Amino acid sequence: MAAKPDILVIIPVRPVQMKMLEEAYTLHRYDKAEDPDALLAEVGEKIRGIVTMGISPLTKETMAAMPNLEIVALGSVGYDTIDVEACGARGIPVTNTPDVLTDDVADLAMALTFDTLRGYSRGERYVREGQWRDEGFMAPTTSLTGKTMGIVGLGRIGKAIARRAEAFEMAIAYHGRRQQSDVPYAFHETPAGLASASDVLMLACPGGDATRGLVTRAVLDALGPDGHLVNISRGSVVDEPELLKALQENRIAGAALDVFENEPDIDEAFFVLDNVVLQPHVGSATRETRGAMAQLVVDNLAAHFAGKPLLTPV
Repeated sequence: MAAKPDILVIIPVRPVQMKMLEEAYTLHRYDKAEDPDALLAEVGEKIRGIVTMGISPLTKETMAAMPNLEIVALGSVGYDTIDVEACGARGIPVTNTPDVLTDDVADLAMALTFDTLRGYSRGERYVREGQWRDEGFMAPTTSLTGKTMGIVGLGRIGKAIARRAEAFEMAIAYHGRRQQSDVPYAFHETPAGLASASDVLMLACPGGDATRGLVTRAVLDALGPDGHLVNISRGSVVDEPELLKALQENRIAGAALDVFENEPDIDEAFFVLDNVVLQPHVGSATRETRGAMAQLVVDNLAAHFAGKPLLTPV
């Protein structure tokens, strides 16, 4: 019987799929190792595959310790922290999990939009902390109907968000690398131009160097004191210190954030602000979607080691 391929688990997938991986491969748990570097030094030459997520950096230097690495299977759609160029130079394919998470991320985007405009989290605290009883009705919030949502990144997720926003009678505009001829929405050449035309600026673009710091002070000022920012993309897309200043100085009306620059160790200055909604990077975090994402990891590894085409190569 042929030996099972050796796989390094940097970030595990769901328990059901981890059992599948345990049956098919020899797993080395980098995520559980007391000394991950020592583990890599010990087993690096045997490793033929990696299981991880795009939230964990995978550098050229780390991969150099695995001379026989054949595939990197991500349990996430984002891969901006993975040195894909180094993988390509070595002929190592990278797979991710597109499509299966689109609906859940778009749902969260709309939930955050509702929350920042209508103040649902704030209202819940208002009741729980006794303010309704002691101070009377909470101040009125802002309606979604008739507002414009400007979407930065009109890909799969951006389009799914747009469809949901249209159902709530919002107008849609967008900014991206290029204008798309098959959509009916207004295109803006710059993020600042889009922000100035939007009531809600929705960030749904990929992370990475191309979008790092895309939302600057100028973009936030273009969004203005009645505008709201929603980020379900990557924390790196926003100049976070400038966002904090804009919120503290009420230069924008509010923000709803599922992602942060240094998550989970986020700036505690966010915690005291009442005009920001905070979520712990849960866009795809439903049992159904995380299960489907984990299954894609299993299926891509199985395809690779069977010599078949990969299902979702980057």
